[in-house]
Amino acid sequence: KALDLEIMEKARPAIEHKAPVRFEQKIRNTHRTVGTMLSSELTRRHKLGMYTGSLPEDTVWIDCKGVAGQSFAAFAIKGITFCVEGEANDYLGKGLSGAKIIVKPPKECVIPPEKNILIGNVALYGATGGECYFRGMAGERFCVRNSGAWAVVEGVGDHGCEYMTGGRVAVIGPTGRNFAAGMSGGIAFVYDEDGTFASRCNCGMVDIKPMHRNGIPELRTMLEKHVLYTGSAVAQRILDN
Repeated sequence: KALDLEIMEKARPAIEHKAPVRFEQKIRNTHRTVGTMLSSELTRRHKLGMYTGSLPEDTVWIDCKGVAGQSFAAFAIKGITFCVEGEANDYLGKGLSGAKIIVKPPKECVIPPEKNILIGNVALYGATGGECYFRGMAGERFCVRNSGAWAVVEGVGDHGCEYMTGGRVAVIGPTGRNFAAGMSGGIAFVYDEDGTFASRCNCGMVDIKPMHRNGIPELRTMLEKHVLYTGSAVAQRILDN
């Protein structure tokens, strides 16, 4: 709670006047639901909602360094951007409601991001909106029950996009087993580099189709933003080819 109060004080211009603000914030894995209190206060103060409007993009931009604890940016609203240089625990972006989340490894990290877990399990559970860019792999149950968020990730564990009903997900790396189980909406763009994705996809409610030209502009925009925000070498190689 102390950290949330510190963040709200730094975001005071946005809370009181909707003025844009950007600041740095150190985080630890013991800090849970960071950013949720800020979203709640902004929503109440400015009467934000589906029918009453939202904040302009990047009104509050928080540059975080360290390890994000469980449920980081849970239920975060549009107009807030969380840029994490480090890694994140489980339930990142739970119930995400329009915010932007960027997670990338530290600049001095020598481990290839696309071959290592960057964010934990059940990221973006029940998300209804927002944009997410993760330079690294996610754990299991990525985007379960996602109904509106758009996300780029460089690999996922088992049960990716389970029960997903909307939004867009671009997986530009390996996938675990049982991908898309119960998925009834949205689109997942999967980079099937080794041609084995079909054996790991649950086709009970989905079809696997080759890339259609109508989807190329959408995917290109997602990958360009991923490169812009994270510096992803994987996304850049796909764009170049």
